[in-house]
Amino acid sequence: MSKTHRYEVTVTWTGNTGTGTSSYRDYTRDHDVTAAGKAPIAGSSDPTFRGDPARWNPEELLLTALSQCHMLSFLHLCTTAKVVVTGYSDTPRGTMTTTADGSGQFDEVTLRPRVTLADPAQAGLLADLHERAHRVCFIANSVNFPVRHEPEPVG
Repeated sequence: MSKTHRYEVTVTWTGNTGTGTSSYRDYTRDHDVTAAGKAPIAGSSDPTFRGDPARWNPEELLLTALSQCHMLSFLHLCTTAKVVVTGYSDTPRGTMTTTADGSGQFDEVTLRPRVTLADPAQAGLLADLHERAHRVCFIANSVNFPVRHEPEPVG
């Protein structure tokens, strides 16, 4: 049985410096991402595109969404497999190519999760659990580029 889930956020541009988008350099790319009951996310564009490096950009948020989805799927599968995870971190990397017309796309993302287990003897189960997590991750299933994973058990 399928079920439809709906999500809603508000993205509000805050970069009008007084003259709107009168020229490419006359506005900032700053914006706020909000959702009911949650702390706002301060967003901008990548500094390459005149963004504020202190704010999150869409490319970083895409990496974040892929990493979070994989982690949450993986942790769930570990629970059902009776594999106790005591630590998890990821440092995902992505590559994006832009074209002369200003468009672009991600070419690939590599997730690099580091997992700590209560029982290091179960490390042999991790590759399968990561592969299964990848197959059920909602976000990875929604993008049109490869999402690879290079897991590393840490103990």
